[in-house]
Amino acid sequence: MASYSKLSDLFPIQSQLDYALENDTTQEEKENLVHQYLHKIDEKDDLIIPDFEEGLEWLNTDGPLSLRKELSGKVVVLDFFTYCCINCVHLLPDLHQLEQSYTIEDGLVVIGVHSAKFPNEKVLQNVRSAVLRYDITHPVVNDSDARLWQELEVSCWPTLVVLGPRGNLLFSLVGEGHREQLFLFIAAALKHYREQGLLKNHDVGIKLYRDSLPPSILSFPGKIAMDPSSKQLAIADTGHNRVLVVSHTGQLLHTIGGPSSGRRDGNLSEAQFSSPQGVFIKGDTVYVADTENHLVRKINLSEGKVSTLAGIGVQGTDKEGGAPGPQQPISSPWDVALGNAGGDILWIAMAGTHQIWALFLEDGKLPKGSDSKKGTCVRFAGSGNEENRNNAYPYKAGLAQPSGLALAPTEPWECLFIADSESSTIRSLSLKDGAVKHVVGGERDPLNLFAFGDVDGKGIDAKLQHPLGVSWDEGSSLLYVADSYNHKIKVVDPKTKQSRVLAGTGKAGNGLGPSFLESSFNEPGGLCLGEGGKLLYVADTNNNCIKVLDLETKTISLFPIAVQQEVDAVFTTSTSSTPEVRKLPKLPKSAPVLTMPSITVSSGQSVTLFLKLALPTGTKLTEEAPSFWSLSAEAGFRDQLAILGDDPRINKQFLYASQHTVMSGYWKGEL
Repeated sequence: MASYSKLSDLFPIQSQLDYALENDTTQEEKENLVHQYLHKIDEKDDLIIPDFEEGLEWLNTDGPLSLRKELSGKVVVLDFFTYCCINCVHLLPDLHQLEQSYTIEDGLVVIGVHSAKFPNEKVLQNVRSAVLRYDITHPVVNDSDARLWQELEVSCWPTLVVLGPRGNLLFSLVGEGHREQLFLFIAAALKHYREQGLLKNHDVGIKLYRDSLPPSILSFPGKIAMDPSSKQLAIADTGHNRVLVVSHTGQLLHTIGGPSSGRRDGNLSEAQFSSPQGVFIKGDTVYVADTENHLVRKINLSEGKVSTLAGIGVQGTDKEGGAPGPQQPISSPWDVALGNAGGDILWIAMAGTHQIWALFLEDGKLPKGSDSKKGTCVRFAGSGNEENRNNAYPYKAGLAQPSGLALAPTEPWECLFIADSESSTIRSLSLKDGAVKHVVGGERDPLNLFAFGDVDGKGIDAKLQHPLGVSWDEGSSLLYVADSYNHKIKVVDPKTKQSRVLAGTGKAGNGLGPSFLESSFNEPGGLCLGEGGKLLYVADTNNNCIKVLDLETKTISLFPIAVQQEVDAVFTTSTSSTPEVRKLPKLPKSAPVLTMPSITVSSGQSVTLFLKLALPTGTKLTEEAPSFWSLSAEAGFRDQLAILGDDPRINKQFLYASQHTVMSGYWKGEL
């Protein structure tokens, strides 16, 4: 059996290079050091690593790749990642820029080696969704049992391993934030092996899965929010890099940004976002966590403008803050919630630094903090260490990639509820004294971020798996949770700390009932309440849709989004595009009227009416004589009429009674 090397064999050699690079300042000196290092590495024949295990599932390729075959003669970057990890997400722009600088023909191939943390992340379909969501265009292998991870003795996510043309170890970079070193190492390695004639320019069979997908209205929607006054919904259409504003019946009112990512303020038609996640809507204002731009944005619908409230457009490392918003670097904001602390304040789930921040929209003061001026962006809670540590003092508490926020502003709560994804817990953050407390999930050891599962129960006996969203129902004092990696919606009573499943089978799917527990989701990322707590809207992320749970009738439906015309910025209804309303034919008083039994439907459900017209026995239509049948919908029904079947002898006329929409539905006529 062949003997292979692991990272511990490389560390003593590379540590000398790392130390030398810290002391040399000029680029030329650094390049010379790496050149000398590569000559030293070439002298060692014992740094070959094992090949990928046979039978693994591959994405973005025509088939499996081998270090001994397709990847021979290439400089290969192995990215050991798991798609839940925010640090792994932070590394993707570096890899993308690297691939823009050097092609496969130049001799560079990047391979994502997905080594899952959570059981849900081992499933190929879920990895495929993550590859699409993060726009990963290099080959990815689903090493679900982390076999190569174990053989190389990788210790944390993310880890980059750079290989030479023989499949031999060259460099290793642990964690994020090594862009300069990465580019230095790759440029030197490509030059070194090109001069030796060891690089090959052959293709490796890239085949992007995204190219085979049909278009959809939504792409991986991350979050959803409702303004209770206007009943308008804001949807983070994350995969399309845009924000949608729709009526509660699904009429598209505004679309801002997309489809390509970018960073631009200005008119709604010009603005750009990059994978926005959290949204909060109040009146004509939508606050947006523009996640991959590392910004917090404001959409003013009445003025038709988008502006930046916080962030500088690149990932920050500051864990304290205190600067004016547009001058304050921030890191991967994932959700936002509007509240009050002596003045309006925007709470931010800062997933990138494992903290909760505050953006002062007016002068105010944080609990156990000093006065802050309007526009200040500052940390509220979290040490910045990725932990499950609760503490009475907010700066000493440890959070782990907080991804969802829900404000409970009234007594006895007066807190923010937090979906703390990487600790698989729900936490609370007091707005009176800043104390961070446990609600459900996880365990008592603050360093154990692997206490996950799918168990109904109380406190730490309850188990969640990477929850991403929370929504508070003030009327019932219940907290609704998107238990994302369990593909479930759960409800938590913070008074008793009881957690139970509300909807979902626990398996990824896209079913609609008939009951809550027979319905299925696929990594739902966000949710919000509407209609006074009667409806629960769920961003069913990997199913590319919004679902509506009617909490009274216990029915679930798909929320339709009606695009009646191309919408670039603000949806407007022009008179020229309004369907003509024709007069209904007058029926004789003797015409029979059939009364159908009433049915109960939820907002967003489809109503299908099958209508079969039959002539009396012995009668027939007169050729070339005008004959028609018509179908009309009273005010309150969406004008989505689809005909199944046809009789060419009868002319069809569609008669619309109203353009106003009160409930969602469509009719189907069959002839």
